Amino acid sequence: MAFPKDLTVAVASGKGGTGKTTVSTSLALAAAGAGLKVTYADCDVEEPNGHLFLKPEISRSWPVGIPVPAVDEEKCTLCGICGEVCQYKAIACLGSTVLTFDKMCHGCGGCALACPVSAISEKTREIGVVEEGRAGAVSFLHGRTNVGEPMSPPLIRAVRGAAEEKKGLVVVDAPPGTTCPVVASVRGADFVLLVTEPTPFGVNDLELAVDMMRKLEIPHAVLINKARPGRTLAAEYCRREGVEVLGEIPDDRLVAEVLSRGELPLEQVPGYSDRIKELLIYLLKEARK
Repeated sequence: MAFPKDLTVAVASGKGGTGKTTVSTSLALAAAGAGLKVTYADCDVEEPNGHLFLKPEISRSWPVGIPVPAVDEEKCTLCGICGEVCQYKAIACLGSTVLTFDKMCHGCGGCALACPVSAISEKTREIGVVEEGRAGAVSFLHGRTNVGEPMSPPLIRAVRGAAEEKKGLVVVDAPPGTTCPVVASVRGADFVLLVTEPTPFGVNDLELAVDMMRKLEIPHAVLINKARPGRTLAAEYCRREGVEVLGEIPDDRLVAEVLSRGELPLEQVPGYSDRIKELLIYLLKEARK
């Protein structure tokens, strides 16, 4: 089986704990089992956990950094323009010195461009590492931020870039929420699968995630995980808002037991593999549009 074109699918959620890593890793394995060239990219770089289930053999890694300002005090005239330009307050003139706050810097380079006497150059501050390997037929990539590192989007973009160089199907495991790291993970994706749970908290955060997808203008649909009879909040919301529901995965204690052993329910829980394969078929149809 082959793709008619390269396809990037992001698996996201409004909140944590909905099962997006279970779904995304299972989807990657199912695609590989169908003979597709597939790459799994864990972009939840602050707490990656896809490797716990795929158990890849890491073959190489490389650091990722962002440019931060380095001030030449002999050239600096203390004009303060750099501080006025910086929207993140990462550089400021105080008295007779210029202070820089590297962990607040977004690496835009605006201060260096604005300096009228070219007193600001750039140095690299390492924020994390990308690791690459294989889990059987699945190409594997994930990022890991340094401890205490607040700036994850550049590392996420590095993971995305490395994954998309491999072509074929790229399955992106996005972090939870709707903040900048999530936007960095899903931006440019061909399709986003939103995994939700049918609880009030799950539906509240699903609403935020759907609103984000609409603003980013990315095609999307919903998978309801941990579904139980009588819990219809998520389905009712999707019906009211015209959001397509691709299916439901029942709440099953056996799934939790399998996951607790660091394994995946793909071939161990009856019916789970069929639901994942149905998702894969839908994505193949999307690729043909």
